[in-house]
Amino acid sequence: HEAAGVVEKLGPNVKNLKVGDRVAIEPGVPCRMCGYCKEGTYNLCPDMQFCATPPVHGNLAKYYVHAADFCYKLPDNMTLEEGALMEPLAVGVHACQRAGVCLGKKVLICGAGPIGLVNLLTAKAMGASEVVITDIMDNRLEVAKSLGADHVYKVKMGAKAEDMAQDIKNILGGTGAHVTIECSGVESSIRFGIFSTRSGGCLVLVGLGRPEVTLPIVNAACREVDIRGIFRYANCYPKAIDLVASGR
Repeated sequence: HEAAGVVEKLGPNVKNLKVGDRVAIEPGVPCRMCGYCKEGTYNLCPDMQFCATPPVHGNLAKYYVHAADFCYKLPDNMTLEEGALMEPLAVGVHACQRAGVCLGKKVLICGAGPIGLVNLLTAKAMGASEVVITDIMDNRLEVAKSLGADHVYKVKMGAKAEDMAQDIKNILGGTGAHVTIECSGVESSIRFGIFSTRSGGCLVLVGLGRPEVTLPIVNAACREVDIRGIFRYANCYPKAIDLVASGR
């Protein structure tokens, strides 16, 4: 469901595109009629038709038919490959918006895989003053450092979440992260994320693991740590394209 393409043919009522336009394809098309759609949270539409989510087929094909209003024209300075990568970048944009990342915020990102990295890039572009990113693999942390991470932290297998959280607090000046973006979905990492988030901060769950996990929920509640989920994205493709086109 990560795709971009060149417009080959248009429906008779399409006004926003022309044949030959290069477009990024947002892979989910909602019903446009339900309450969620009308409120702008169309990613929660119960009748969403999303590429590669059965029974809907994916878009890895030479020709593909898609709703014109979910195709976004690419600027001349962007490649089709970059257009296809707007899909994971939109996840980062949505997560950082849900988390309230802005100028001066200190951010912890758990997991330096592809989604962790797009969250790193987005957080820096949105003004985060410091970003720490964690992983269990050195090569992933090296890539994160090359992409602008201020600090990298290798998770110690078997270490207590509370002890590692203290390490993060020390790195960030003693109080922890304003925002934690958890991208692994692993229970131990979510626990670590809660303990690493400063009181009054926000933890966003991006990674999806087991359907039920055990968490220090009283710790989060007593310290007013907001725990938020995200599901895909909504109204994020134009922002993602602007970030890349502007070089940010």
